[in-house]
Amino acid sequence: MILTTTVVCLFLGAGCSQMVTGSETTKQRDERMKWWREARFGILIQWGLYSIPAGIWKGERIESYGEWIMNKAPITVAEYEPLAKQFKPEHFSAERWVRIAKLTGAKYIVFSTKHHDGFSMFDSKLTDYDVVDATPFKRNVFKELAEQCKKQGLKMCAYYSIMDWHHPDYLPRQKKDTRSAETADFERYVKYMKGQLKELVTNYKPALLWFDGEWEKTWNPERGWDLYDYLRSLKSDLIINNRIGKGRKGMEGLDRKGSFAGDFGTPEQQIPATGLPGVDWETCMPMSSTWAYKSYVHDWKSSKVLIRNLVDIASKGGNYLLNVGPTAEGLIPEASVDRLNAIGKWMAVNGESIYGTTANPIGEVPWGRCTAKGNKLYMHIFDWPKYCQLVVPVAKEKIKKAYLLAEKRQTPLMIIEVEGTTLVRVLTKPLDEIDTVVVLEMKGVI
Repeated sequence: MILTTTVVCLFLGAGCSQMVTGSETTKQRDERMKWWREARFGILIQWGLYSIPAGIWKGERIESYGEWIMNKAPITVAEYEPLAKQFKPEHFSAERWVRIAKLTGAKYIVFSTKHHDGFSMFDSKLTDYDVVDATPFKRNVFKELAEQCKKQGLKMCAYYSIMDWHHPDYLPRQKKDTRSAETADFERYVKYMKGQLKELVTNYKPALLWFDGEWEKTWNPERGWDLYDYLRSLKSDLIINNRIGKGRKGMEGLDRKGSFAGDFGTPEQQIPATGLPGVDWETCMPMSSTWAYKSYVHDWKSSKVLIRNLVDIASKGGNYLLNVGPTAEGLIPEASVDRLNAIGKWMAVNGESIYGTTANPIGEVPWGRCTAKGNKLYMHIFDWPKYCQLVVPVAKEKIKKAYLLAEKRQTPLMIIEVEGTTLVRVLTKPLDEIDTVVVLEMKGVI
């Protein structure tokens, strides 16, 4: 069994020769992170009791993320709990959800097994406040999703909130919480949390744990390391994000100071301008201005924006975790499905330029983005070049051939050199207005 230590720094990228932990070599870490680094694209699903009010409480719109309604609206624990009796998602289908995710080209799903409201979306033996025991639905949602992911070939991952507005032992309490905190015991809560996480890891064997809600003062770096070591002792190949400890700096997703637990940084709703060189990272973003479903929110990002976000992130060496928020009935909103289908259509043609790629090795380009893999450079053209001549900052003699990725015959494109500048002759108009990919096959590995 591989155990980690707390005296060395994590977040080392692939290829680094430094020892990562006391017992895990860089080679072993690279093997553990391999599938995740190659995936580049995942889907986050935020679904729970908060999907029932859908952003509205007692007729009033609550201006916050949908999953934060218990905190942002004047709701006590006693008033929130009855939502469990209303949870009857008659249209929920794990098979359909996973199929939708798979068709986008995503390689993994992260599902909210417990959000800040403390309600468990799996069958936990440590509480009755879960989807099986407290609702008329009485189905183990996470189990069904895990089974479908295995069947359809996607990696199943679990989101879990350290913060818990419902548990009587979690501290600090919300200011509006009317329950007495005198008998609360945070150590008892940590024991409960570890017990639930053990259930998740041993019963469902997720490939990754995605933590959140770690920012309150009761959680500290030492607790983060302890939990990281504990979970890795249960499943040595488990991947865990840096929010298990104090490893992020606000929405930037990564605090580079010191050593902290976790395997990758988590920028939220932003793409680092130059990536995070030498670091494993993943940008998480919702499709609209909310994560969990809100009935009155319709400010959806366009398919163009979403696809280019994916490309931009891959070109900087990161993963893209795109969020969807199903309705209380168990339906992924049609607007989300339309955009997911558009991503899937693009990925079906151009996925090679995303999966398993590394960051742009040739510097900034004015017409779009660049990803790399093996002996290939993938030129992602956002802005079609004037005079149909693509300027590439690569010496002509190093290029074996150039062709359009979408063109199955790989008909060679003309490559010329003018006054030391390499030009690739392309078509008069793009094959795809969002992103047409030109492949430069090099004479050697990049």
